[in-house]
Amino acid sequence: MRIVFIGQAPFGKESLETLLAQGEQVVGAITLEDAPNQKYPNPVKAAALEHGIELYQSNSYKKPEVISWVEQRRPDLLVLAFVTAFVPREMLDLATHGGINYHPSLLPKYRGGSAINWAVINGEKETGVSIHFIDEGVDTGPILLQEKVAIEPDDTVKSLYFDKLYPMGIRMIAKAVRQIREGTAQPVAQDENQASFQPVITPADTVIDWNRSTRQVYNLIRGSNPSPGAGTSFHGERLKIFDAERTPEAGKPGTVIGFGDDGFTVATADSSIKILTVQPAGSKKLPALEFSRNAGLKTGDLLGN
Repeated sequence: MRIVFIGQAPFGKESLETLLAQGEQVVGAITLEDAPNQKYPNPVKAAALEHGIELYQSNSYKKPEVISWVEQRRPDLLVLAFVTAFVPREMLDLATHGGINYHPSLLPKYRGGSAINWAVINGEKETGVSIHFIDEGVDTGPILLQEKVAIEPDDTVKSLYFDKLYPMGIRMIAKAVRQIREGTAQPVAQDENQASFQPVITPADTVIDWNRSTRQVYNLIRGSNPSPGAGTSFHGERLKIFDAERTPEAGKPGTVIGFGDDGFTVATADSSIKILTVQPAGSKKLPALEFSRNAGLKTGDLLGN
């Protein structure tokens, strides 16, 4: 089965290498263009060159020259692993079996590009990985494989992805390809009555309202870590919060009510949050205690508007 692989980032690289280790015939790989002054090598590009796979780099898959390049590979299947650009129907139709995609949610719930963030922010207790066929919708195609994982109370997007969904996704992509090659795949249509779609998350979505409960604020912080960070402000300057802990002390919402060896505590509607890691505007991430000393933060100060 002739595969054209489309992917990016370390997840794409490891997915490609896993397919090759499984003995799949990858006849071409597509990844993003190298960025100006790129700090690190493009992982998928590096893997393709290492294994002698023909490579095409483009930030858009709608261009006629990209579609022509795929057509020349005569693919049986397109495999997408961490793809942020739209793959047009014209390209999908070139492959005998169409294309499959990795999505980090229990489809049809949490379609869209920030599925992990929104699941954590909304306080979900579980999520998972879905491998689905691609159609013209956003994450709407029939599901081939699906597995669940628990979202632990202190999971962040970072821990959930790298510790659970990342390795699970690589394994499931390889399994789905093997099933398609062997003719044992049994795709199931998604139930539109259960479907939900969330947009790509932005800093505007992650502004902390300290008048909400500790659970809601903590979920927002966890669901914004490592990106885009949960936002508040101090003296009119934006402050991103990354690592935090729930604490029992109470006070006026948004008020700094105490300091410890590793951070400072801010009151919510029903208890409080200890802030451990922050990023002031124009700065790198800092231990919260270091920021508080630099900024002159003191008990009684108010965060947010």
